[in-house]
Amino acid sequence: MPRITKKKFQENRDQILKILDDRYGTTKDGFFHQEPWQLLVAIMLSAQSTDKQVDVALPALYARFQHVEEMAEAPVEEIEDYIRSIGLYKNKAKNVKKCCQQIVGEYGGQVPDKLEEVLKLAGVGRKTATLYLADAHGIPGVTVDTHVFRISKRLGWAKGKNPEQVELELQKVLPVDHWNRINFQLIYLGREICTSRKAKCEQCPLAEWCPKLI
Repeated sequence: MPRITKKKFQENRDQILKILDDRYGTTKDGFFHQEPWQLLVAIMLSAQSTDKQVDVALPALYARFQHVEEMAEAPVEEIEDYIRSIGLYKNKAKNVKKCCQQIVGEYGGQVPDKLEEVLKLAGVGRKTATLYLADAHGIPGVTVDTHVFRISKRLGWAKGKNPEQVELELQKVLPVDHWNRINFQLIYLGREICTSRKAKCEQCPLAEWCPKLI
């Protein structure tokens, strides 16, 4: 597949991003939470699960565990009971408990606000850490999940072989004020139109700039 040149993308970038803004908005509703650690846990639980599954489980989970210390001290089996409706709940329960133990024992009960420190927490990968820092602190970051990885390569915005490479490429071609929202915009586009199995190219608002169709 041909790759759109940086010059060509830059010439049309503002128009492309405006289309995404108009269609999918510039902000996304966040997960139910009251404390930063709860937001981090919610993002951890959302991996390979739908936002709806997570949203349904969170109120009862946080009614029971209102403080990070309570989650850190809870039996894994009890945490499991509250998140059984979420995919991979057993493994996630273990990671959530260990993560909360680290937050309490190593960070004084406060989630760190530096990427390299958040990445040290159990069950937290680069995608989760970047998304947390964006949502909790407004720190600009490109979160590359499967949709962003697939679509940015299809559109010729990046050619990296792994999410971290694509993240760095997107940071170079996208304006900083769009970094945080490109994730949910491409997720919506990926679920609605540019699916992994068969893209609905005739419905795509970005078809005019897609190498596949040029």
